[in-house]
Amino acid sequence: MSLICNSCPGHIFHPSYGKRTRNMATYQARLYVTQPVINAIATSAPTFRRSANYPPSIWSYDYLQSLSNNFVAKNYETKLHTLKESVRLLIFESSVVDDPLSALELVDDLQRLGISYHFNEEIRSVLKMIYAYHFKAYDNRHKLNLTLKALGFRLLRQHGYNVPQEIIEMGNIMADVEEDMVGMLNLYEASFFGVENENILDEAREFTTKCLREKIENNIGDESILMLISHALELPLLWRVPRFEAMWFIEAYRRRSNKKSSLLELAELDFNILQGVHQEDLKNLSRWWEGLGWHKKLSFGRDRLVESFMWSVGASYQASTLDVTRTTITKVISLVNVIDDMYDVYGTLDELEQFTNIVRRWDVNAIEELPHYMKICFLGLYNTINEMAYNTLTNRELLVIPHVKKLWIDYCEANLVEARWFNSGYTPTLEEYLKNSCVTISLPLIISNLYFLTSSDITGEVTWQNAVQCSAMILRLADDLGTSMAEHKRGDIPKSIQCYMHESGACEEKAREHIKKLIMETWKKLNKERVSSSINCSSSSHVVEYATNLGRMAQFTYQLNDDAFGSPDECYKSHAISLLFKPKS
Repeated sequence: MSLICNSCPGHIFHPSYGKRTRNMATYQARLYVTQPVINAIATSAPTFRRSANYPPSIWSYDYLQSLSNNFVAKNYETKLHTLKESVRLLIFESSVVDDPLSALELVDDLQRLGISYHFNEEIRSVLKMIYAYHFKAYDNRHKLNLTLKALGFRLLRQHGYNVPQEIIEMGNIMADVEEDMVGMLNLYEASFFGVENENILDEAREFTTKCLREKIENNIGDESILMLISHALELPLLWRVPRFEAMWFIEAYRRRSNKKSSLLELAELDFNILQGVHQEDLKNLSRWWEGLGWHKKLSFGRDRLVESFMWSVGASYQASTLDVTRTTITKVISLVNVIDDMYDVYGTLDELEQFTNIVRRWDVNAIEELPHYMKICFLGLYNTINEMAYNTLTNRELLVIPHVKKLWIDYCEANLVEARWFNSGYTPTLEEYLKNSCVTISLPLIISNLYFLTSSDITGEVTWQNAVQCSAMILRLADDLGTSMAEHKRGDIPKSIQCYMHESGACEEKAREHIKKLIMETWKKLNKERVSSSINCSSSSHVVEYATNLGRMAQFTYQLNDDAFGSPDECYKSHAISLLFKPKS
């Protein structure tokens, strides 16, 4: 219902979008016209709708369909095999007994170049031997230099080995670490692999961060090491998306004086072959998106198919052509983008209550009561999810629609909570906000859809929920750091920064520092979950890694600009081009 303010005759207020500290009684007390007049105005006046003013997609359907790639795997099969055998020989020739540091550096290079997945068994063997010879026995640890300790600690923990933090002896390190920039950098990266209550690693992180920043500020060191330090200070390696790290590291490795040509050739060829696979995935998905038509019919929502696909590649880049993992992630993110904008910006509260009720019923026959744009939205969601569930039923003989439907109900209900907060002018506590917004950020929805729609067995114990919750928290907080001020200006509900400021009385700077500390603490919890998943050789460890990579994508995306996803700038566009359209040469 629209209301006329007697202080401004003719000006129409809508309770949902007026000054949110006023309640309904305040508006009613200021009425000077009769109820019939109000009803007439309410019937005839257009509904006020907000807009996020998202720019249109820069990637046309015709452009995406025109993509072609010369690096088809079958055309390069022989060369790929030859290069893999050359690298495999390098791994076998590395001496884990006499020169463990070189062996570890080779493993690290393989990972950062994005080609370690070709050599999983060989890498497991190398790390197993290095742990047994150099890290398992306490006496041996004291004989290791700083770089070997730090790099070994990081790689072994990454692969599930229980290496204690005590291997890092800060008292001895502080005396000579400033002269060892490589060791200092490795210690910095290792410190992010800590779990809760590992104070030695916290101390190491604070100390090395300070020292490395001084090196950059004073330009101390050669160009190559300063480039690595600057890169690490932007985001530590643990927080980086593997596929984007490979893009960057291939170029950095190319400039190294001690590079191994077979590694570089394999990394470039593998990148180009996978890019061709990704292009085929994207072409297929663009046909689905064009057929769905939301970018034309629901123009209030974000048309971000390519950016959504970037997130799916960030989560899983290694799989085969038309991979169901990337397809599922991209479709769910694309649906979420528009539904999120409908709840956050476009829909009225009454409409959103209706829509949520229809989702609860999951009944296409009930959509007559919805406004036209919501009919399109629900039917598009309904058809897409049912089709994906049908494919799971026919291909894997699993009936998952009851599970998947429940996920979307939970997601829409959480969004409705935020819509009610907005319309009532309520500022939640930080705890209230995070509990609900870790659902609306959609990472649990994405990963759970992926699990039910792609797994061959859903009857076992679910062991990945804690890891998913941690990744959702990281995504939520990173998103808020990047977008909350712009969203707050357009009138959205308070985000984590504003909730903390309201609750504690802190200034924005202090609130941002608090949110960054929460991200750090959440990573410690996630580290524990990832180690547990790796140690137990859990069949769902890949789900944990997908979830982790989506959290990483948030930190990568929102460090580029305030809202690189919603309003991509030239920097984000260049990353998309490098990832999806431009081969390495």
